[in-house]
Amino acid sequence: MRRSFIEPKHRELSIRSQCDLLNIHRSGVYYEPQPESDFNLSLMRQMDEWMLEDPTSGVITMVDMFKDKGIVVNDKRIRRLMRLMGLMAIYPKKRLSVLGETQYIHPYLLRGLLITRPNQAWAIDITYIPMQKGFMYLTAVIDLFSRKIVGWGLSNSLSNDCCLEVLDQAIKKHGKPGIINSDQGAQFTSKEWVTALQQHRVRISMDGKGRAIDNIYIERFWRSLKQRYVYLNPAKNGLELYQGIGAFMEKYNQRRHQGIGRIAPNEMYANAA
Repeated sequence: MRRSFIEPKHRELSIRSQCDLLNIHRSGVYYEPQPESDFNLSLMRQMDEWMLEDPTSGVITMVDMFKDKGIVVNDKRIRRLMRLMGLMAIYPKKRLSVLGETQYIHPYLLRGLLITRPNQAWAIDITYIPMQKGFMYLTAVIDLFSRKIVGWGLSNSLSNDCCLEVLDQAIKKHGKPGIINSDQGAQFTSKEWVTALQQHRVRISMDGKGRAIDNIYIERFWRSLKQRYVYLNPAKNGLELYQGIGAFMEKYNQRRHQGIGRIAPNEMYANAA
């Protein structure tokens, strides 16, 4: 995540100095993974928009939708790009009562729970963010009582490092939640994630497989962020994206929301805390 803030042609700081300030290794800065082609990036941008509108869209549906637009792509390409983006169609799957191979899956704790105060329950998720050239991943944590975004971070990979860093920063700033809910993605069904929450003594909740509404508030936030900022203002680089999302987050937390009685999340969170 911090590598995206390195400026190779900075007028005052060398790359060595920037790495020292950000506490990262120079070797990671000089390594440049092979980027996706402009064609693939355009496909990913379109798939992301379609998935916002219809989260049940799978590989075959995406292939057909592109075909309707006169773009011929095979299912192998679409499947690889969806995995790269972290997208998975939501639909009923077989044997829902059987847990996956991992021992770190936890039950959904929010069903029927009355949320009455800040920090009673948070939700965390990761989403793909397209840029002019390339893409990044955004992790965000939302307080379910006030709808306030209590933590967020950008990363160039889907590893759980960013999730752990965002969680740590949110807890340091706002205190720990009683429950934190996530999906069953690899980042959240990992030993590192579960251990971190257990050490904080936070109860772990996870969406049911194939359920579109278990993490609905953060899904609504993704829609607002992408439609009101990301799609309209594709960032040129990681620094511009970071600054733009930071500005959007600040406005989002200060703007009145219909879902909480036309009160701003910052106000709702502070007054009830």
